[in-house]
Amino acid sequence: MKSGEKWRMKCKLILLTAVLTVLPFSSAFAQDVMNSGDTAWIIVSSALVMMMTPAGLALFYGGMSRYKNLLNTLAMTFIAYCLSSIVWVLWGYTLAFGPDVGEFIGGLDYLFLDGITVGSLTGTIPTTVFVVFQMTFAAITVALVLGSIVDRMKFSSWIVFVVLWLTFVYSPVCHWVWGGGWMHAMGALDFAGGNVVHINAGVAGLVLSAMVGKRIGYGKDAMFPSSITLTALGAAMLWFGWFGFNAGSALAADGVAASAFLVTNTSAAMGAIAWMAAEWYVNKRPTVLGIASGVVAGLVSITPAAGFVDMKAALVIGLVAGAFGFYSVAVLKRKLGYDDSLDAFGVHGMCGIWGALATGIFANPAITGGAAGLLYGNPRQIWIQFVSVIATALFSALATFIVVLVTRVVTGGLRVEEDDEVKGLDGAIHGERGFEIEF
Repeated sequence: MKSGEKWRMKCKLILLTAVLTVLPFSSAFAQDVMNSGDTAWIIVSSALVMMMTPAGLALFYGGMSRYKNLLNTLAMTFIAYCLSSIVWVLWGYTLAFGPDVGEFIGGLDYLFLDGITVGSLTGTIPTTVFVVFQMTFAAITVALVLGSIVDRMKFSSWIVFVVLWLTFVYSPVCHWVWGGGWMHAMGALDFAGGNVVHINAGVAGLVLSAMVGKRIGYGKDAMFPSSITLTALGAAMLWFGWFGFNAGSALAADGVAASAFLVTNTSAAMGAIAWMAAEWYVNKRPTVLGIASGVVAGLVSITPAAGFVDMKAALVIGLVAGAFGFYSVAVLKRKLGYDDSLDAFGVHGMCGIWGALATGIFANPAITGGAAGLLYGNPRQIWIQFVSVIATALFSALATFIVVLVTRVVTGGLRVEEDDEVKGLDGAIHGERGFEIEF
């Protein structure tokens, strides 16, 4: 063999070896791989959202409840988180994120998290992290419902309600929007939970409060909050945790997460200012409770839009949320006469509806490279958002009604005894007192 041919043969062998060496790595890079930055961010976000329920929401609701029911409110919030943690890993996750069945519910492939290993990935993060992150959403959603019925619902009935509601109301709606169900297929936009969390919980709270009945003395006796200080602290913790709630919903440490972080803070601040201004104008004084409520109204309204809108839109969304939230609590509630103890429907339900519709108006394709709203040439998105809002509200109302009926049968009634309600649930149910002095 001539020297030139030998040289060409050697070059071919070297080239072949290089191709065979690189090929396996090329195949690997074509598949999803875990990103340590994304994983770290979602772990932190999960911890932030976890803190929102047994810490932030417990203090926010506890401070607004009457002094004799403070501990009962804390206990019901805590147990909602504990039950959600167990229900989710046993069957809630698979109902929400299992293989789609008729675009309505997830299959049972992941029952008891079967088939999910330490190597399983959802995008660029471990599936186990995704499971925990979504569990914190389920927990705070059912805990939000509590705000409608504090001061009067049996602790045992609340426990049964939480388990049934997570299974038959929250999980299906979650699947519709985030698990590959019909709302997702329709193109409904819900970045972090306008439909899944806030409209769902707000409407459920309204139905539950109506079925439990009004508090003794409602509309006649003064019902002062036990501690506005605790409520303000709880609102601050919710605000802090909401960064994980919204920015974490990007499921990556990227520009969308950063944008969601920015607009979340902007809307919350504007919501507080708008609520304060409306209250100051109508009632002639700005209250700490009003400012704290405005923060939450702004947070609720930006939640479905967080990953789709820019900062200018966030200013408008927060502005309307603060004014709309104040109107819902101060005017609409009085006109309709329902007893939503801590205004879960007025703040979460009504502001969640506004946020979902606002997403259809302000969704900016420059944020995600796809979703566009009315102002960016896609008026159809408004209709899609409207349909998703109506469907969520109707399903939540009907399914919650059925869940409450079943709960009533299982526990022998929903409401505490009249004497216990008058005495206070801290002592009657838990044998404890939140305060050492009587007011």
